Amino acid sequence: MKLASLKHGRDGRLVLVSNDLAWFTDAFLIAPTLQAALDDWERVEPDLRALAESLEHGGVPRGRFHEREAASPLPRAYQWADGSAYVNHVELVRKARGAEMPASFWTDPLMYQGGSDGFLAPRDPIPLADESWGCDLEAEVVVVTGDVPQGVSREEALTHIRLVGLVNDVSLRNLIPAELGKGFGFVQSKPASALSPVFVTPDALGDRWADGKLKGELTVQLNGADFGKADAGTDMTFDFGTLIAHLAKTRTLCAGTIIGSGTVSNRDADGGPGKPVSEGGLGYSCIAEVRTVETILHGKAETEFLKHGDTVRIEMLDDQHHSIFGAIEQTVAPA
Repeated sequence: MKLASLKHGRDGRLVLVSNDLAWFTDAFLIAPTLQAALDDWERVEPDLRALAESLEHGGVPRGRFHEREAASPLPRAYQWADGSAYVNHVELVRKARGAEMPASFWTDPLMYQGGSDGFLAPRDPIPLADESWGCDLEAEVVVVTGDVPQGVSREEALTHIRLVGLVNDVSLRNLIPAELGKGFGFVQSKPASALSPVFVTPDALGDRWADGKLKGELTVQLNGADFGKADAGTDMTFDFGTLIAHLAKTRTLCAGTIIGSGTVSNRDADGGPGKPVSEGGLGYSCIAEVRTVETILHGKAETEFLKHGDTVRIEMLDDQHHSIFGAIEQTVAPA
């Protein structure tokens, strides 16, 4: 089952989307918004599934689904927490800052609380007031939970995952060191992110979803050129069950909580940092990582952070080369 929110008011209008992303049908009579559906999931899920089945067979009124008309599935959320499940990425980015990585990072997940009061639509521009801030993309996987009790185990946490999607977790890299230097975490360096046009129930992902991980090539293009094609299921140190349990250790999580994987990152076949796609590697899911590799190999970073006019595209295709979640496609624009 695939769900989306068309642009309407602050919280969008909930629609069901066909598996091929070609058609939608309105779900308003079942739940007006995705958050309303998540709040009452046990009651409304059977009706949503029945409607989705009717949509596939052309048995209900439908319209063409255009991704440019979609808001993020949750245009605003009660909670957005982003982990760092791909420790390879953490190690590389810290190395770029000259910061040592504690051994505990391999056993205890990193996580920060992001701003969830507004997500950019998947085709909205990335507003950037000052190019010197070092704007970067971060291609990630996200899950959305139902209500999660405090102290939940990893195995129990997996049962509370309702939806899976993608996010472009925008970062302002040149603001990060000073903020982290204060010892109190990210604020200014983490502006609004954008979610994929469609979220998908885990069962609809088939064998791509297993053990709390989404498997498959996460493609990233920068100005039309291939930039990254890392596999989201590879080198993921902490699965989503572990991330959810980590967040819920001392508190309950409300329905509609969004949890991110952190930047998807694969090591090279020889165990070292990944190579660019142009050199036969899997590339990168953020610019900071390629800059670190350039520094390691050449003594200095050569790839620039995003500038006004640059366009980023993030997507995952199925085995028939059809988009699973739709594409996040954003152009950087003056704020």
